[in-house]
Amino acid sequence: MSEKLSRRDFLKLAGAGTAVTTVLTGCGPASRYVTREPYMKMPEYTYNGLSTYYATTCRECAAGCGIVVRTMQGRALKVEGNANHPVNLGKTCARGQATLHGLYNPNRVRGPIKHARGERLYDTAADPFIDDFNDMGANMNWDEAIQVVSDALTKYKPEEIAFLTGTSADHLFDLASEVTKAIGAPAPVRYGALGMFEARATLTQASEEMLGAKGLPFFDIEHADFVLSFGANFLETWLSPVAYTRGFSRLRKGNPQKRGYFVHVEARMSSTAAKADMWLAAKPGTEGLVALAIGKLVAEIKHVSMPKAFAAVDPHKVAKTADLTIEQLEAVAQKFAEYSTPIVVPGGAALGLSNGLATAEAILALNALADNFGKAGGVFISPLAPAQDEYHRPANFKEMTAFVETLKSGKVKVLFVHGVNPLFELPASLGFADALANVEQVISFATFPDETATQADYIFPDHHSLESWGYQRVATGAAQATLSGAQPVVVPFYDTRSTLDLILASAQKAGGKLTTALPYKDEVDFLRSKLSSLTNQAGGFFSAPEIDTFMAYFQQNGGWWKTANNLVAPSSADALNKSIKVEESTFAGEGEFFLLPFVSTTLAEAGANKPWLQELPDPTTTVMWNTWVEMNPETGHELHIDNDDVIRITSEAGVLEAPVYLYPAIRPDVIAIPFGQGHTAYGRYAEGRGVNPLNLMGETANESGDLAFAGMKVKIEKTGKKQPLSRLEGIMGVYGIGLGGEEH
Repeated sequence: MSEKLSRRDFLKLAGAGTAVTTVLTGCGPASRYVTREPYMKMPEYTYNGLSTYYATTCRECAAGCGIVVRTMQGRALKVEGNANHPVNLGKTCARGQATLHGLYNPNRVRGPIKHARGERLYDTAADPFIDDFNDMGANMNWDEAIQVVSDALTKYKPEEIAFLTGTSADHLFDLASEVTKAIGAPAPVRYGALGMFEARATLTQASEEMLGAKGLPFFDIEHADFVLSFGANFLETWLSPVAYTRGFSRLRKGNPQKRGYFVHVEARMSSTAAKADMWLAAKPGTEGLVALAIGKLVAEIKHVSMPKAFAAVDPHKVAKTADLTIEQLEAVAQKFAEYSTPIVVPGGAALGLSNGLATAEAILALNALADNFGKAGGVFISPLAPAQDEYHRPANFKEMTAFVETLKSGKVKVLFVHGVNPLFELPASLGFADALANVEQVISFATFPDETATQADYIFPDHHSLESWGYQRVATGAAQATLSGAQPVVVPFYDTRSTLDLILASAQKAGGKLTTALPYKDEVDFLRSKLSSLTNQAGGFFSAPEIDTFMAYFQQNGGWWKTANNLVAPSSADALNKSIKVEESTFAGEGEFFLLPFVSTTLAEAGANKPWLQELPDPTTTVMWNTWVEMNPETGHELHIDNDDVIRITSEAGVLEAPVYLYPAIRPDVIAIPFGQGHTAYGRYAEGRGVNPLNLMGETANESGDLAFAGMKVKIEKTGKKQPLSRLEGIMGVYGIGLGGEEH
């Protein structure tokens, strides 16, 4: 076990209510006292040649998927899905599989650091196979780090203290909320680029107005037989992609007598659109109008009284405005009317526009027309997680703008940052870099040397997620109320420390009201206090009479969830009676082309430092290790632009250059760029690769405060440079290249 704890003492600590086999896999409350030593210092319960498995939660995004990690001799070897977890039922995405490349990343921050802002933390030219322990090593000890955090919490006025956190560590957010409440500081702000690209604030507000309940909607694709998606890339990165991919599989295969039908509306053929039976490349900004037009046509086909929501729209005019044909709209409406359980899904690409809220309402009105609210194959409100009182969405762009303005004003003297990289995940035009210059002290808890960490005064690195305790509330993706649990699967490799433990130790050192408000001994004690209300609760996956046994089962099973369906049925009473007016979206800039940034299916916002993900080909273009600009071949021919030509893209907010990939499945007036590359820090695998399309974004928000990320028009020009893209596919034969079929 460890030098301080014998096997006999350890089993005593486990308690009579906890199974020994559970404790010996690190699942019991006493497991926090056990050092999980690798290789030579072998724990008593680990044997050569035998694997030990730990249930925990994937934190590569905020979906809260359950995973099981196979370890051997103290090393994590393989990640698989937790078959019992209601979100993913044993499945994982590529990012979940690649979490091991974060654990073993050679550029992890290895101890507490004080450094000058902007100082380099690693050598990108170093051999990644040579383990240099001076690379990002500590120049402080943790006692000094505790003193720094303690001083920051006590020497500044409450209004001068700010916390900015990510979206995938709910237990840390809860503690930060307690800290700010205790000292009277502003509540912590949560943000993540994925939440921005999903337009969560818009989706939440539309749900509240149309469904009569606050929260994220749940789209029961699994039990539908017809899906109409407006830019919802649910097979890639949207909300809970593993859960929705599993549901889509059931749509296609669940009924042997009738294969489910799928229609996707988006200006480019995404990986999700590529699976559709029908793809409508509507003009950007017209999606809401298309939804209303289809609604009117469906009502006419069904010979029902025309709902007020669709009465004023002219389908023929909409078809012309959206650059579609009336026959296409009629074909979709006919399919919609023929199938018994249709469902319509609003995605970020359709909502991230100036008319996003009205578009979301029009799409939800289509579901009301299908009469699917609260029915199998229809629309629900996602259940709250156990012990959660209300849904708290991440900050929208307008709220982040206000936060940045507060930083710029100099009112904030100390900023704590955890789990988010705003210098990469926010548009450069927002000026977060300038705002940091006006903050007296910036403290980062980054595990990796990202852009924001390099601009901090201190980096006090948190453990990697596979070395950590915690819990994650499942916001959507599961029919059951779910709280996903996390536990360490290996001993921390470096001199890192749990951020929650660091804050608790600092609070104890500070004394006074902080000590009184935070009476927890350590992180596990905090978790126990938060989970104690779930003991003896009926209807759960397991039950336990007291907290020791509950914690053992909680870690063994990877969380706690209800066994029954807890989806909330919304009210459709007024959805169709509401007059919905969708104006065609307005666009910033005077360029000729619509710019459509999209989240990289493989990298998303934080995967670029993992070589497995860099090497994984994009599903539609097969490009690896770089950023590309998707352009229609007709446009390329007209502008004399070929594959691998580097073009300059200019918006009213910024300029960047990237090579072209001629892609026939995109509108000629649209160019698209994946978000995920373009790091100026974040380790040797990420730095200096590609560009960040957010640097072309302005500060326009829609009615719900979400960034209108798809609402920019840009100019393009050839630079005369070439940059061959690394592609898994060969060039010969692709779209006729080299076979005499290409045009010059």
